[in-house]
Amino acid sequence: MKKLLLVLLLTCTVVTFAQTDEKFPQDVNKKHEIKLNALTLIAAKWIDVSYENLINEESSFGITAAINTDKSETDLNYQLTPFYRRYFSGKFARGFFVEGFGSLFSAREYTNLFTSSNEFTTGFALGVSVGGKFVSKQGFSTELLLGVGRNLSGDTDYEGFGRVAISVGYRF
Repeated sequence: MKKLLLVLLLTCTVVTFAQTDEKFPQDVNKKHEIKLNALTLIAAKWIDVSYENLINEESSFGITAAINTDKSETDLNYQLTPFYRRYFSGKFARGFFVEGFGSLFSAREYTNLFTSSNEFTTGFALGVSVGGKFVSKQGFSTELLLGVGRNLSGDTDYEGFGRVAISVGYRF
């Protein structure tokens, strides 16, 4: 009985180790990803599109561009955000990640606490984000992201800078 149990455990161990080297279709020769931020499109009426280039299984870099389609609703005019990500899962560029970003943005200037002018000023922010990415076998991706940064230009009223995303995309 002990020999049968030993053979069964060894068989299970070999099968388990064999599955760790399995390559998924979304991991083979797919180094580019395009995403649309659905959260800002619905909630803030921004068109927020991202491109990400996968360097290796643990890191990537990319750029996000956002344009405000309704300037009467929010103060943002445009935003251009390059980023670098480091993934911390054993899977190819997915799972939990930490991101460093810089953002060039244009936002409406406030004349006092309650009124804003129609003039837009430009600012630059640096920050960090955390998030998670999930990729299907067909290459469709979903991403959750939350980040915060600091505005480094002193000529705008925006000191803090937020970055929030619920994105859907495709890896190719």
